Amino acid sequence: MKLTVVGCSGSFPSAESACSSYLVEADGFRLLLDMGNGALGELQRHIGLYDLDAIFLSHLHADHCIDMCGYFVARYYRHEGGRCDAIPVYGPEGTEQRLITAYADTPTPTAMSEVFDFHTLKAGSFDIGPFSVRTERVAHPVEAYGIRLEHGGRTLAYSGDTGVCEPLRELADGADLFLCEASFTHGKEDIPDLHLNGREAGLLAERAGVGRLVLTHIPPWTDGRRNLDDARAVYRGPARIAAAGQIYDV
Repeated sequence: MKLTVVGCSGSFPSAESACSSYLVEADGFRLLLDMGNGALGELQRHIGLYDLDAIFLSHLHADHCIDMCGYFVARYYRHEGGRCDAIPVYGPEGTEQRLITAYADTPTPTAMSEVFDFHTLKAGSFDIGPFSVRTERVAHPVEAYGIRLEHGGRTLAYSGDTGVCEPLRELADGADLFLCEASFTHGKEDIPDLHLNGREAGLLAERAGVGRLVLTHIPPWTDGRRNLDDARAVYRGPARIAAAGQIYDV
């Protein structure tokens, strides 16, 4: 598996990065995990606009899904070759209606289903292209899912947005790479079932026995270096902070 960090800023884009979006590739299949603010433009630095094969939306907060609205326009009003075929989109219940709301006053508000083949996420196991997928609902104020991808004997786990919860530890169990949010600062914010801090991400990685930890979804106002130090204090494996454009062989 190849993982490309398209965007990794939390809550809103930073000067260096778009919001959450991660491209995972295997056997020529391209799966995008989330498409937050600014991600659509950055994605085109890595692949063609119409080269995606499937999209996974962890939840429906804008910093994880709002650029789907621009992607709808690109696929629906494609200038050459006619309208695009529908691409599978896996998201929480209500994903289609949430995205349609952005176009409620246009002549084609219901046309999203013509270019997006919506699938409602539930906790469970299924396949997306060549990937064996497991999803679990995680702790967040809205319906949100973490995901575990397996291919060729390798495993990638992605937290989405979450507080501390056992389903996330199960998704990360033994993963070769754990892409984990770390929005909060240890000792500063303490809001249960919302986000993790660096120490909590490190503890989860240690408990799960992951091979590598990559901290992501760090908002511009959070000190990423401090979060990384906090994670390294409790996690014995290699850890780093995600940055736009980074590529990992999982």
